Amino acid sequence: MLERSMPAVVNISTSTQIEVKENPLLQDPVFRHFFQIPNQPRHQQKNSLGSGVIIDSTQGLVLTNNHVIDKADKIMVTLTDGRQLNAELIGTDPEADVAVIQIPADNLTELPIADSSQLRVGDFVVAIGNPFGLGQTVTSGIISALGRSGLGIEGYEDFIQTDASINPGNSGGALVNLRGEFIGMNTAILAPTGGNVGIGFAIPSNMIMTLKESLVKHGEVRRGLLGVTTQDLSPELVKAFNLENKRGAVISRVENNSPAARAGLEPGDIIVSVNDKEVKNSYDIRNMVGLMQIGDKVSLRFFRNNEEKQTTATLGKPQRPQMAGDKLHPALEGTVLSVSQKDQVEGVLIEKIDTASTAWKVGLRQGDVIISANRYRTRNLDDLTQAVTAKGVLMINIQRGQEAFFLVLQ
Repeated sequence: MLERSMPAVVNISTSTQIEVKENPLLQDPVFRHFFQIPNQPRHQQKNSLGSGVIIDSTQGLVLTNNHVIDKADKIMVTLTDGRQLNAELIGTDPEADVAVIQIPADNLTELPIADSSQLRVGDFVVAIGNPFGLGQTVTSGIISALGRSGLGIEGYEDFIQTDASINPGNSGGALVNLRGEFIGMNTAILAPTGGNVGIGFAIPSNMIMTLKESLVKHGEVRRGLLGVTTQDLSPELVKAFNLENKRGAVISRVENNSPAARAGLEPGDIIVSVNDKEVKNSYDIRNMVGLMQIGDKVSLRFFRNNEEKQTTATLGKPQRPQMAGDKLHPALEGTVLSVSQKDQVEGVLIEKIDTASTAWKVGLRQGDVIISANRYRTRNLDDLTQAVTAKGVLMINIQRGQEAFFLVLQ
């Protein structure tokens, strides 16, 4: 089985040019000459290693994790026969941490795809990948659990948990069953000590193949909007709602004029199935809807006052467009921007921020609202785009709770 499967798993190496931050004094040639400081390179090359899985030998399509190839300037794929090939990025989905790349090669081996919904706890599995850059490595174990979510690793989580040894560099590699069929892509580990402790996570093949179709076609995943906020059914909520059914997710908010509102859903409704698939918690709804496209119809079964009802909604276009901050200005790298809906404050919301970024170091935080930039009012992303000069100084006015202040970014 391994002799058939291993040629379909590849090693991936990437290189990225990163700008070196330096003290302004070091940019002064007089200062350099006086202290005899040699000229330092303004850029450094960052390299990373990972794995990938060939899933279409005719087109040369390779699956991997988004974090393996994120922001890479060059992607190099090494096959088991020693061939090294430059890869082209086809599409990425950072929310699910999935990416598709393409290699120009003949005589490739692809992995057959298994139905991950048929997996059972205790099934024997094999992980194939490139841990620590050692080269192709195989480890074995069993499926320890299914449907792991709420871990905060990715935006959309429905992980297979396995005790097959997975380490850094295994990301993007294959988890296969004993027939050599692809059942999942190794993605993350729970590692308090930094190494493998027998808890690894893989994205199920069904989820990946659904995303792959959209990535190949559009280069991105165009998720549809249902327009509800849900939460898990706690024992307290079951008692407060006087529920007979103890499984499902309760709707805590329905957005105005959303597909959910038009379908008749209300706060307090308990969703128990989506497209005839049982809902155990709020993560199930997020994952199921997150795999669907704009315009898809979704059938919902729910309880209202312990009376079972059913409705159908047509997923709409997301009403909150997002933008990576570095597309506007280098100083906003590491941020994700969207339109603010907080406390009636009009502006651009910093939805996410990398704590290692320059934006964090100068004082920006998640939840801040940009209400002006370079003295221009910014009610939405279009306003901000027009106000920002990509290479100039950026002065922004931040609203944080009841406080407001200016920051200057360079």
